[in-house]
Amino acid sequence: MEMRLWPGAAPSEPEDFEGPSDPAAKTAQVGSGGISRIQFVDEPTLTLYPARGETANGACVVVLPGGGYNILAWIHEGVEVAQWLNTLGVTAVVVKYRVPRRDPEHPHVWPMQDAQRAMRLTRAHAEEWGIDPGRVGLLGFSAGGHLAWATATNDPVKLTYPRVDAADDLSSRPDFLVPIYAAYLHDPDGPRVFPPEIRPGEDTPPTFMAVTLDDLDRGADAARMLIELKKFDVPAELHVFARGGHGYGLRDTGVPVNQWPKLCADWMRASGFLTATR
Repeated sequence: MEMRLWPGAAPSEPEDFEGPSDPAAKTAQVGSGGISRIQFVDEPTLTLYPARGETANGACVVVLPGGGYNILAWIHEGVEVAQWLNTLGVTAVVVKYRVPRRDPEHPHVWPMQDAQRAMRLTRAHAEEWGIDPGRVGLLGFSAGGHLAWATATNDPVKLTYPRVDAADDLSSRPDFLVPIYAAYLHDPDGPRVFPPEIRPGEDTPPTFMAVTLDDLDRGADAARMLIELKKFDVPAELHVFARGGHGYGLRDTGVPVNQWPKLCADWMRASGFLTATR
């Protein structure tokens, strides 16, 4: 089931922003490397993948595909991830947030509105969808990992868009966080500090991270984040693998980073997120 995040036009769209004329840009197109890409989103949505039958445990994970805020890697960082979560008894919600960048310097602003709205709508539909509103996680890849961090560490009550309905009275903060090879965790032209939209603190949810050391500086950035979370006694787990590169999702890399989904499932289970009582 796919539903629009906003009843009307998405908020705050720049007046001078023009999307592509080709309507195919709004649908997933297979490109190089067999990667399916959505190139343009101006009507953000969420797609529900409910856990079925006796396997359903009431947990839910909202999924943010990556793509550098320019495209969405829709299948291997979205649909396939939802299908994997379903095997764990977890309901998944995949967010089609706005791309490409509305502002080259601050590309997260519009997607963050979409991500916050998706978190609130998910909790608003908790009873209908058979999920526990206190066990809603947020998982993101690459730029989606950055977006997950921004969503999880900003004020969960303060709105970044005009109030739409009662769903916007709910918290946008996830109950647990899973950034996978998260990008943009520092300013490449400045000191190695977190960008202003990422504000780890004592209210940051329990976090699982996976990345590789050969993925530019992202392994080092994740390690710095682990140290920061430790300062605030935030439960966290980080796996840094030697090789694997970037953008693999759940797919076979031929190296040990393939283990991250099992490690993540074990962490969610051990943390109590896959059981009705914690």
